[in-house]
Amino acid sequence: MKKLRFLVSLTTRDNDYQLEQAAAAQDTARRLGTDLEILYADNDAITQSTQILKAIQVAPELRPDAIVFEPVGATALPQVARTAVGAGICWAVLNREAEYLAELRKTSRIPIFSISSDHKEIGKIQGQQFAALLPRGGSILYIQGPSENSAARDRTAGMHSALPSKIQVTALRGQWTEESAYKSISSWLRLNLAHKGGIDLIGAQNDAMAMGARKSFQALTNVGEREQWLRIPYTGVDGLPKTGQTWVRTGTLKATVVVPSNAGQAITMIVDAMKTGSGVPEHSYTVPSSFPELEKLAR
Repeated sequence: MKKLRFLVSLTTRDNDYQLEQAAAAQDTARRLGTDLEILYADNDAITQSTQILKAIQVAPELRPDAIVFEPVGATALPQVARTAVGAGICWAVLNREAEYLAELRKTSRIPIFSISSDHKEIGKIQGQQFAALLPRGGSILYIQGPSENSAARDRTAGMHSALPSKIQVTALRGQWTEESAYKSISSWLRLNLAHKGGIDLIGAQNDAMAMGARKSFQALTNVGEREQWLRIPYTGVDGLPKTGQTWVRTGTLKATVVVPSNAGQAITMIVDAMKTGSGVPEHSYTVPSSFPELEKLAR
């Protein structure tokens, strides 16, 4: 079999999970002896679409054999997917279910699939963490991902499914980056309402935004107010060994949810399918877990 060429399209460099996705893809490509190009879309769906189309619309000998991508926008680029598959390029969607996959799989035998974290389960675990940290109830400031992003919506739904009624939630929006959460918290603090009523916990839908929230409170000039905000627990999601898990061990975060990276798994699935001629499931899911374990967190 010829040496396969992969294109991996990720959302941004400003997110530790996306960097972990890139590292996993690179490690897998080296192990399997495939060529790899990684592109970042700077959190812009048009940029992502343009980058991928540019890679497809070249001479056939220069095209990638497979495209693995994590969508930026609300859709998973259905028109781009059709163009890629029409050119004989394998197509894998990360961390998103794409309705058009079933249609494409009916007309092509190449690997076309999605592999995702179970975002509702991630949210459920985070809701269980909130309940463990606030056994008497309380108020949470909850930083979500973009409103158009299905992963953010599913994490929110999962969180509410596990949250006791005695815990109240105030929601803010971020863009999965530390800087976006910093700005969101800073804007919230400028509102008079931000200083009314106690907040007992800061929860974010990823670790980068949790750290951005902490940095926003660290920037407060009022020492007493700053110390009060930094005493409460902060939690996130992603739980990478060098960032989220380390921040929990050092006490910067109280908890995180470990989300396995899946870019490397997608590459492996495509290579195995092309070598053996076997099929690939339309949807596959990785399994998240609480860090620390919920029992330890409750203690």
